[in-house]
Order: sequence, then C-alpha cells, then structure tokens
Amino acid sequence: MSQDWWRDAVIYQVYVRSFADSDGDGVGDLPGIRSRLPHLAGLGVDALWITPFYASPMADGGYDVADYRAVDPAFGTLADASALIADAHALGLRVIVDLVPNHTSDRHRWFQRALAARPGSPERARYHFRDGRGELPPNDWESVFGGPAWTRVPDGQWYLHLFAPEQPDLNWDNPEVREEFLDVLRFWLDLGVDGFRVDVAHGMVKADGLPDVGRPDHIALLGTEALPFFDQDGVHEIYRDWRKVLDSYDGPRVGVAEAWTPSPERTALYLRPDELHQAFNFHYLTTDWDPARLRGVIDDSLAASALVGAPTTWVLSNHDVRRHVTRYGSVARARAAALLMLALPGSAYLYQGEELGLPEVLDLPDEVLQDPVWERSGHTDRGRDGCRVPIPWTTDGPSFGFGDGGSWLPQPADWGALSVAAQQGDPDSVLELYRSALRVRREHPDLGAGSGVRWLDAPEGVLAFERGRFACAVNFGPEPVRLPLGGEVLLASGPVTTEGGDALVRADTTVWWQRP
Repeated sequence: MSQDWWRDAVIYQVYVRSFADSDGDGVGDLPGIRSRLPHLAGLGVDALWITPFYASPMADGGYDVADYRAVDPAFGTLADASALIADAHALGLRVIVDLVPNHTSDRHRWFQRALAARPGSPERARYHFRDGRGELPPNDWESVFGGPAWTRVPDGQWYLHLFAPEQPDLNWDNPEVREEFLDVLRFWLDLGVDGFRVDVAHGMVKADGLPDVGRPDHIALLGTEALPFFDQDGVHEIYRDWRKVLDSYDGPRVGVAEAWTPSPERTALYLRPDELHQAFNFHYLTTDWDPARLRGVIDDSLAASALVGAPTTWVLSNHDVRRHVTRYGSVARARAAALLMLALPGSAYLYQGEELGLPEVLDLPDEVLQDPVWERSGHTDRGRDGCRVPIPWTTDGPSFGFGDGGSWLPQPADWGALSVAAQQGDPDSVLELYRSALRVRREHPDLGAGSGVRWLDAPEGVLAFERGRFACAVNFGPEPVRLPLGGEVLLASGPVTTEGGDALVRADTTVWWQRP
C-alpha cells in the first residue's frame, strides 16, 4: 500500500465487544479480533478501526476511559494489543484505534482528585467545574444522552458532561490536558498503531463563557445544528499540534475526525493540510434513499473536500446509528447502496456485519439493554444496542461462533443463516458481493482515490456517473429500467439482463460496467 494509503482505503470498523470472544465470557476481546483477522484480509479491506479497549468502568461501552495507557482486562492486555497490531501488519492491514479526548471516566485519577480538591483548585481546572445559578445548573445545556449536561457535587459546584454523568468533559483550555494527550498519542504510536479515530472531535472546545443555548425545546442530539459546545473554531489549534506528532512518525500515521458539523464545508476545515487526514461523512450517512438528495450530498462532499485537498469519506452504518439494511428497508437497497458507496472517489468505512447484510435488532428485551441512553431517557429511547449485537460466524453452536459462553446481547435465532460460514462461497450472498466489490475496486485503475465524478444522462429515478472508463448506475425507482451500457458489466448488486449493449436494471439495483 502506498504512503497515501488513507486516501482510498476501505476501513472496517470493529466494535470490540461484539466482534469475537476468545475466553467465553460473552464479551468480545483483542485476542478474538486477532483470531478473525484472516476474515478481514480475505474480505479485502485495507485497515481496521477498533473501538475503545482502554481500562474503563464501561458506563458507555468503553467510551468512558479511566486509563488511556492500559487495556481493560475484559479485552486483554497490552501484550495482546501489540500482538494484534503485529499480526494485522503481517496481513497487510493497518490498525486505527479509537481515542476519546472530549471526556474521561469519572473514575479517572484526574477526576477523582478533582472531586477531592477545593473549588478553584488546579485539579478542578482540568475539567469544567462551575458554580450554579442558585439551585439551577450553570447554563441550559443538555446531555446528548438526555437530561441536564451538569451534575452537582457535595460542595455545591457543578461539573459538565455532554454525555453521561460518568463522562466528565475535559477543559481543553488547560495546557496540562493538551500535553497529556500528546503523550497518549506517542504511547500508542510507539506501540505501532497507524492512526486514531477521534471521538467527538468537534466537542473539545466550548464557546467562551459557556453561554446558554437559549431554546427551551433544545435537545442536544448528535446532528448538524450550530451549538456553543460543538464545532468551535478553537479545536483546530489542537489538531495542528496533533498533526505535528503524527508526522514525526513513519507511516504516514493518520487522524480521523468524528465531527458532526452544520455543513460539509465546516467538516472540511478539520482536513486542512496541517490538521487531520479524514473526517466521517455524516451528511452522506444521514441522507435518505433518494437519488436527488444523494446526488446533492455527493457533489457537496466532493466539492468541500477538494477545497482542502483531502479525500472524501463515505459510510453507511456504524455503532451509533441504525443499520442501513433496516434504515433503507431492504437487503436489496443495502446491496445497491454498498456498490454506490464503493464506486465513489475517496475512502470508505464498513461497519462490522454489514458485509453479512445484518439488520438492526429491534426486539431486544428491555432487561438486556445497556446503552446509557435507555436509562437517561427514562426508558423512552432504546438507544444503540440494536446495531451492536455480536455478529455470527457459524451456522450453529454457542452464539453462532462468536464465543463459547454466549453473547452479551442476545442474537436473533435465525442469524445462523446470515453467518460468515453460511455465506462463504455463495455467489449470491452479501458477503461474496462485498468481496467481489472490494476486489474490483482494488484492481480497477479508475476506482479508489479521486476528487470527482462525471454525471451521465439517465432516466428519472436513476443516478449514473463515470470515472474514466468505469461507470456506475443505480436504479432507485420501483420498475426496471433499460440502460445503454455499451460495455462490459463488471458487477451488479442484483440480477441484470444484457442484450445488444443494453442492460435491464431492476429496482433497487446498482450496476458497475466498463465503458468502451
């Protein structure tokens, strides 16, 4: 892979708790991931991104970090992390790890010291401690997980947590905080990781004075609304410092922003040449299955990225949103969406299990739900557990091959039919479609990196574009359409009939072909 591997990489997200369990405790772990690396190499991805495996009380699935330099015993050891990185590299896979800089766990030694210290102390200055407004919190900010974003401590002060109370926000105006994370970056880079996915990359800097949002109906969901605690310009100074550290290592080593912003242009600011390398394209992820809207967001995304010379990224699912099989309403649409995404210029992110066509699990019993959103919302929002159910590897057996001791969330009884073993070698399976698509994407000279597409004339309800001699068309309409291909079909998400240089493309189907 080239030095600029990240510009066209296909990166596979591993939700560590739900990928593979090596020790039978029902929870996925690093040795489990290590044992399944051949699946990722065989799938044809370029890198894996692993969700947090640091020492944590698990109030939010590991996104509440108590020690950034230690592996939680539930997931293994530092030696396991090192061995995983080495094995991945031996298979030609890069490794990106999650970094959580917006907040720590309330069990982090810094926060424990802050609780024991007095108001105005250096220990409290690492976080956002404030006096309240009488009996009210310092401002009207709400937690992403529901309820106030402030919790009161026994001496009367309040501390800020944009997420759960167990996740106090760090004060990034504090030089000590900035130095600590530069050292954390070096720790993992020295261990051999190829980059970082930066959790809540848009949230670390808050507006001066922590002003009220000012809307009584405000709910601070992750989205694209302009807010005083998200996407403040001060975050960019942080990433300029981080880029210097990343560039000091061989690689390159990369930074990927999870940045929810009001527009693609605001997202692109995180990708200037002296900042991070990639940012998740949430504008694409949240777009409906609609040709006009998708064309608009594709054009806007490519244009914004081109302004800063960065690659555009594309993503359909992750551990925070409903799986796209369910969101789009059918496996056929999910297959078509996958080929559309993988045909676009730039880098693509896959979420574990999407290569199997897994749907969202909508009927998890109330008593097994673990997402903090469930409790914080007063049991009105079921949270994100439905997309986090452990994936199936075998057609039968304990937890369908996930592990010998069951799984931390129950799997649907029919998931054996969706397992890797069941789909392996079946040319009509979702798994083999992904393998074929990634192979064509890797081998075709006009696919992968790039900055634009040329849209082709197409019937209503069809998106069609070309990149060099490669062409892609998606039929969003309810009826089959006849398209004049005039070339060789490379791959299709469903049955395509060709006759005399034309192709009959069914509803919710994408076709790739080579133009003359």
